[in-house]
Amino acid sequence: MARGGLGIKGTGPIIKALQKKSDLSAVKKVVQLNGSEMQRRMQREASFKGHYHNGKFIPPTGATKRSIGISSPMGDRGFSVMVAPNTHYSSYLEYGTRYMAAQPFVQPAFLAQKVKFIKDLERLMK
Repeated sequence: MARGGLGIKGTGPIIKALQKKSDLSAVKKVVQLNGSEMQRRMQREASFKGHYHNGKFIPPTGATKRSIGISSPMGDRGFSVMVAPNTHYSSYLEYGTRYMAAQPFVQPAFLAQKVKFIKDLERLMK
C-alpha cells in the first residue's frame, strides 16, 4: 500500500495576511487615540456663558470642563473608552432647562469624532 500525502504550497503570503488582520493592537490604538481626541474636543466645546441668579450674573467656574474625564471599562481589553463630564448638573448644560437655554458640548464633540473614528477603522481594514 502506498502512502500518500497532501501538501499545499504558497500558503506563506496568505498566512501572513491573516495574521496581520488578526492583530488587534492597531484597533486598540485607534480606540485610545480617538477617545483622547474626543476628550480634548469635548473640553474645547465646554465653554459656557454663565447665568443669572436672582438678578445677579454668575460667571462660569470651569468645573464641568475640568471634570471631563476618560476611562476604559474593566474587562473590555482596551476596545472601548468612556468620555464623560462628572458634574451632577452637566445634563442641564447639555439639554437646558425651562429657565436656561441648552449649551450642548457632548453631542457636537461626539458627532465630529465619530466621523474620524469610522475613517480610522476603515483605513485599518484596507
